[in-house]
Amino acid sequence: DLQICQHRAPTCCTKKMEESYQAAVRRERTQSIQALNFELKYMIVGHITAFQEAFESLLRFAENHTSSLFETAYRPMAKEAAEPVKELFTDISLYILGTETTVESAILRFFDSLFPLVYSRLINPGITDLSEDYTECLRLTRQDINPFGRYSKNMVTELSKSLWASRMLSQALSLGIEVINTTEHAALTKECSKALVRMQYCPHCQGLTLIRPCVGYCLNVMRGCLASVSELDAQWREYISTLEYLTNEMAASHDLEIALTGIRNSINEAILHAQLNGPQLSATVDKVCGQPKQQEGNLSSDNIVPVKEATETRTFVMAHASLNNKRREFINYMKRSRTFHASIAERLCDGDLVMRDSSTCWNGEDVV
Repeated sequence: DLQICQHRAPTCCTKKMEESYQAAVRRERTQSIQALNFELKYMIVGHITAFQEAFESLLRFAENHTSSLFETAYRPMAKEAAEPVKELFTDISLYILGTETTVESAILRFFDSLFPLVYSRLINPGITDLSEDYTECLRLTRQDINPFGRYSKNMVTELSKSLWASRMLSQALSLGIEVINTTEHAALTKECSKALVRMQYCPHCQGLTLIRPCVGYCLNVMRGCLASVSELDAQWREYISTLEYLTNEMAASHDLEIALTGIRNSINEAILHAQLNGPQLSATVDKVCGQPKQQEGNLSSDNIVPVKEATETRTFVMAHASLNNKRREFINYMKRSRTFHASIAERLCDGDLVMRDSSTCWNGEDVV
């Protein structure tokens, strides 16, 4: 009653043993593919971690670098500006990690929060009544009167270009892991399971426990079983090319590191522009939002914060160099994996599975 290992000679196999053999080949094939995938997956996961760590380090530096602008140049508003700065960099981090947000909305939200502070602490430093309604009116007015001129839009343009490649790379790396996980758990067809049993275990039914499959026979069986996986070859090569393009984009003119550290200068230019146009802005705001209460003299010391040093530039340079080196190492490794899906059958038929150094091997029906 054998279904797979039918043979003219007497056999020591039963139908139940054939079923056990089918379960065994499914398990073995999954383990074999997982072993092949391990190094590739390990490299991608390792790069995702390294990329995120280096990126977070750059982000922290850029945030401290930006905060120090307020602490040194605009001390009257430094304490209140801390939260909008923090929110801006949190939004940038979330954008790169793939959340449904845009660079433009993050930057414009930041400038919406910044304008009430610039207006009440720098342009009209005597304002005492900064109620919620008045603050909200200033936020909404910012969108109409554009107090920061072209600088807010320039910041959107520059950061969108540089952060886009980082966001795409982050998503592409996650996609790579998804593809590898899918190939690991691809179900074997019944025909494939039978072919693998015929190749690996049917010789046992004849008492030939030491004989192993012929190389050509193994390749034919594995290629048939893994046809759906090898179909990924063209797309995988395209995927590697895309990774290469994205890493080059990140290192090219729209450099992530330069863009992040340039945020401080862009904000400074925007604030200076608003201060230069202070009288016109005040006239417009008074019409739209009314005239707030004012007091003579200086602001209270509550709004002055001690100047703290920004993170040392050396930390940034190290993070920058680290990110560049990791990019290079990773992309060189990935380029070597171009043929990963095309050569999977050859790699599974390598090693102990087949008979290489002997004149006899199993061809699926007999010893040859």
